[in-house]
Amino acid sequence: MELITEDVIEFLKNVPPFQFLEEKTLQAIAGGLSMEFYPKGSTILHQDGPPSEYLRIIKKGGVKVFIKPDKGEEVLIDYRSEGDSFGLLSLVGGDKSRANVVAVDDTICYLLNKTAILKLVDSVPAFTEFFLKSFLNKFIDKTYEEMHNKSLLFGGGEKLLFTTPVGEIAVRNVMTAPQTISIRKAAEIMSERRYSSLVIVDEEGVPAGIVTDRDLRDKVVSKGRTGNEKVSDIMSVSLIKSEARDYCFEALLKMIRYNIHHLLVVDQGKLKGIVTNHDLMMLQGTSPISLVREIESQQTIDGLVPAARKTNEIVGLLLKDGARASNITRIITEINDRLVKKIIEIAEKEFGEPPLSYCWMVFGSEGRKEQTFRTDQDNAIIYEDPLTEKEDAEARTYFSVFSAFIRDSLIKCGFPRCPANYMASNPEWCQPVKTWKKYFSSWVYTPTPDAVMKSLIFFDFRPLYGDFRLADSLRDFLSSFLDGQMIFLGYMANMVIKNTPPVGFFKSLIVEKSGEHKDELNLKVKGIAPIVDIVRLFSLEKGIKETSTLERLSELRERHTIVREYADELEHAFEFIMLLRIQNQFEQIEAERMPDNFINPKKLSNLEKRTIKESFTLISKLQDIIIERYKPLIW
Repeated sequence: MELITEDVIEFLKNVPPFQFLEEKTLQAIAGGLSMEFYPKGSTILHQDGPPSEYLRIIKKGGVKVFIKPDKGEEVLIDYRSEGDSFGLLSLVGGDKSRANVVAVDDTICYLLNKTAILKLVDSVPAFTEFFLKSFLNKFIDKTYEEMHNKSLLFGGGEKLLFTTPVGEIAVRNVMTAPQTISIRKAAEIMSERRYSSLVIVDEEGVPAGIVTDRDLRDKVVSKGRTGNEKVSDIMSVSLIKSEARDYCFEALLKMIRYNIHHLLVVDQGKLKGIVTNHDLMMLQGTSPISLVREIESQQTIDGLVPAARKTNEIVGLLLKDGARASNITRIITEINDRLVKKIIEIAEKEFGEPPLSYCWMVFGSEGRKEQTFRTDQDNAIIYEDPLTEKEDAEARTYFSVFSAFIRDSLIKCGFPRCPANYMASNPEWCQPVKTWKKYFSSWVYTPTPDAVMKSLIFFDFRPLYGDFRLADSLRDFLSSFLDGQMIFLGYMANMVIKNTPPVGFFKSLIVEKSGEHKDELNLKVKGIAPIVDIVRLFSLEKGIKETSTLERLSELRERHTIVREYADELEHAFEFIMLLRIQNQFEQIEAERMPDNFINPKKLSNLEKRTIKESFTLISKLQDIIIERYKPLIW
């Protein structure tokens, strides 16, 4: 393309590090530049492919820079937009491209050749220093090696939690023993070899259980057992296993969920190794497992308060090391679940055994496993139907003080009351099974605006503690009851399409016009909520029982023709807006401000603005499809 030198110079004057150059140097550079166009989706540089011959400076559009290990998902390094550059590493190295660079939009780049770049590096210190500080240090070869060799000696080990298959760090020489040996013999083997665990196998060598040093303390020493009994009497037979190909992140989640410290690793059913919480802590640097252990060790609410406050540190750690929004919310959900369960256990000790079997349920973001920082309480109790008036009275009395204690304890731990009082401490939301079924059926049969709003909230319920069968029976009832209820779904669709995304003509962002959040966007209400509502509507339509938005999307891919077409885009939009929200909230907390859901678009890069506009456009498109699909039922 023919370039107008004056336009090029004007552009470079606003682009670091070219803005540091003298006018004469800029004129010389502008005269030697060329320009290329890359259509959206085209690969500009290939990982391990030929080195770049140019430094490319983005004039318009944007690119994604990522690497992809031989086995596993791609690892995002960065997005670059207008004024950013790429290709310097491979240009200077001259051997290969370190990463993949793909155009995420129609992109135009200025190309500066190798000779000109090397001349600038040698003669202009400010130019060299800029790239050394802001570019080379960030994407030096060690980062690339780290993803391939899984070195723990160079920084950034936390990223490996999301890119390393657990089979790669599992200890291979697992110590095994037959289940016929005595406890004393098992202890001797572990002591001699200095192992913290021993896998117990059956006659065919198949793992039958595991004994850990914790079992020896808790089940033998503290119980005064003799060492002559069989080791099978104390082994844990409910083996929690992980596939060798699973990422360490999945192993970490299992350890948190089941409160275990050793995890067997299998490959196609065969024992491959064992991984401990210490292994993952070494890999990650600071592990959420230690926080869960701290929660589990507490016996009072006051003891839980300091542990609850540490959750923000975990979010900060995960953000710093490039975790996806879904990774963050899954870990935070597991930690918060542990905290709530511990509070309920303390409540049961305080008030004694409940008169009837019950289940503590959560909904809202907690029910969807999409919590980030402390959110309002959204919970309820479902208990078995009382057989007599006396049982009914006893249950109401017990659960009234019980739920109030839990509510106040959660407030102490940083979970504020629900402004709309959707909490188990509200008698309306602490009811027997038959009443909950009556609620659900009345909302469906009489879909007033209030009933539909409650459906949007409560239909995302998830059992957290107690008798899960009660919640499961309610979920089964709801799924069967909703089958064919198109009138109700039409009312819900009408509610969904009313929350339109903030995009005006020419894709301009519509911000708050006045008030405390003037010139800001509400990422939760206008970005996350519409996606959650759209996915929920289609899930209820298909009888899907999952509550998480991404898990619902996974199920809908195979069962819903509309979602199948847009599933990837919906997932990417949800992940992007959620991560933007988490990052913004974390920055607010770091600045000692109360976190909220508002962001000023001026803080966003050009590429982020473009991405959020595309996300809002996708929401609008799907809302239009919903209008067409439910046309006879929408007014």
